[in-house]
Amino acid sequence: MSARRLRPDVSDPTVAACQCALADCDPAANVATVRARLAGLDERADVAVFPEYALTGFVADDRLADAALARDGPELAAVADAAASADVAALVGFVEDAGDARYNTLAYLAPDGERTHYRKRHLWADERAVLDAGDERTVVETPVGRTGLLTCYDLNFVHESAALVDADTDALFVPGAWPAPHAANWDLLLRARALDGVRWVVGCGRTGERTLGDPGVYAGRSAVVRPDGAVRARLGWDERDLVAPLDPAVLADQRALVGSVAQRER
Repeated sequence: MSARRLRPDVSDPTVAACQCALADCDPAANVATVRARLAGLDERADVAVFPEYALTGFVADDRLADAALARDGPELAAVADAAASADVAALVGFVEDAGDARYNTLAYLAPDGERTHYRKRHLWADERAVLDAGDERTVVETPVGRTGLLTCYDLNFVHESAALVDADTDALFVPGAWPAPHAANWDLLLRARALDGVRWVVGCGRTGERTLGDPGVYAGRSAVVRPDGAVRARLGWDERDLVAPLDPAVLADQRALVGSVAQRER
């Protein structure tokens, strides 16, 4: 493991949305991509958020079984080592092989080695034919504060947002693989989930083209959205990192203005 970097004196927690293209059903290639991005990460970053299925990609047929990864397998261990070397937390998605089922899973890998997992609760279209849905919500302590995890299509479900409001979250991290023709909906939903929860939202989208299955193009458009629903920063379609500090004072000011949703009388 390489020596940890010297982080500059930055008071605000800083998140990097690591927008990238993926190779469907090629974990070795994707793990190499994620490790390289972590090694080259801006030294200000405390957390690196990667797109949906960052380690495996996705295709809705039998090839997915060969690409699925175990939570305790060498691929996740390699990414966890890279995150620890960079002294950042990493949020990465993958098709999880759970033995008797497969899931669309996120792993939050803290630099101290602790791991937290979330299985996508709302599967989109052909995901339902090859994956099982998760049945639990996940909130994790991050440098940003209490952070809820959602995956892509989960954004559409207002009751998920409301449940995470009740869990008193300060932020949402949302890996996605949104189709380019519907990019406007991704933009809208990221802003809505920030505004209806009065919290930061960080969405990291897959970019590039689908490499297996039907042709398709992904939207990219990773974004950091303020607690008032305004876009703090956004990417287009290119492969690069969106690095943004999430000033706690912005969250405090907005909650002072409109009230913390979790603290309102029900």
